[in-house]
Amino acid sequence: MSLLEQAFEEFKIVNKSVVDDGLGGTKIIWTDGATISGAIVFNDSPETQIAEALGSTNVYQFIVRRENNFDYHDVIKRVNDGKIFRITNNADEYKTPSSANLNMKVYTAEEWVLS
Repeated sequence: MSLLEQAFEEFKIVNKSVVDDGLGGTKIIWTDGATISGAIVFNDSPETQIAEALGSTNVYQFIVRRENNFDYHDVIKRVNDGKIFRITNNADEYKTPSSANLNMKVYTAEEWVLS
C-alpha cells in the first residue's frame, strides 16, 4: 500500500434521478450509490486563490485509483462528514500510465450543495 493510499477515505457516489412529481412536472432525487476510496485535498495554488477572489468556489483535487471513472458534474459525498463535492473536469489527461507502479487519477472538484 502506498503512502498516498494510506490517506484514502471512503466516498459515496451520489446518483441523480429525475422522477415524476405527480403534478405534471418533475423533481430531482439524490441517492447514495457505490462506495469508493479516494483522497480529497484543498487546492491552494496561487491560480486557485486568484480564481476564488474572482468568485469561484473552493477548488479541490480528488485522487482515486485509475479504474474509477467520473464524468463532468458527477457528485460524490465524503462519508466521514457528509460533505458534497462535484467533479469539474475530465481526468483522462491526469492519470498515471498503466505501466506506472502508482495507480492514480486526479480530478478537480468543488464544494457543492444538492438542490
